[in-house]
Amino acid sequence: MKIPRNDELLTLTHVNMFLKNKHAALLLLIILLSPIITMAQNSRVVANQWNGWAMYFGNHKLSKKFSLHTEYQWRRSDVVINWQQSLTRIGLDYNVNDNVVTTAGYGFITTYAYGEQPVAFTFNEHRVWEQLMLKNKSGRFNFIHRFRLEHRWLEQLKAGGDGNPVNNGYLYKNRARYMFRVNIPLNKSSMEKGVLFISLYDEVFVNFGKNVNLNIFDQNRAYAALGYQILKNANIQLGYMNQFIQKSDGVHLESNNTLQLALTYNFDFTKKQK
Repeated sequence: MKIPRNDELLTLTHVNMFLKNKHAALLLLIILLSPIITMAQNSRVVANQWNGWAMYFGNHKLSKKFSLHTEYQWRRSDVVINWQQSLTRIGLDYNVNDNVVTTAGYGFITTYAYGEQPVAFTFNEHRVWEQLMLKNKSGRFNFIHRFRLEHRWLEQLKAGGDGNPVNNGYLYKNRARYMFRVNIPLNKSSMEKGVLFISLYDEVFVNFGKNVNLNIFDQNRAYAALGYQILKNANIQLGYMNQFIQKSDGVHLESNNTLQLALTYNFDFTKKQK
């Protein structure tokens, strides 16, 4: 019988702990199966393509209760060759306590004509969003439940007499999102400087209200990454996300295999002021 080495024992211990935690095991199962289940239920026109996203996130403390959320996402299609989207988001956080945070903010998004099923014209979107985030910890497992509402104004473009796009107003839509995420430190017991960690999440998007058309289900994102806590207030993650999108016609679908590089850096402006 082979005796496991110390590093193998460490890995096996983490896997065993993960599987014993029902919430974490359920999340892993969702991440692994959600793209397969969705595709099986929708035997329609599916575009399978590769994208690459580089992202920055920051929540910067302004006072004991308030912080500023900043975010930019550089989204590329054909891995990184062409534009997919450019997304800028800003918001104001209210920290109810250490485990409950509410946010309201604004986002500006440009969506380009990308992939196998491109839109007719590159268009802009204005977005107002509200969010509730709940955090809790069980052993090594750091759980996050994120509930987000989005109010979206999408630019409607049509071809003018010269073939160039002409603005035909904005279409208003509502969308609800729910994310279940878990971060698991590997070489230490908590998320602190020098920690190598695994990050997993699944997020479901649902349209509601008028102008839903044929896609109440909007998309699902399943994500897995390896991260490193550079500082107490900064980390970097490299991972893979499957973004499964149902277009507004309810027929055309996208399975976007997305490589992600994310930097999170949270400044504390109250300390800077001191």
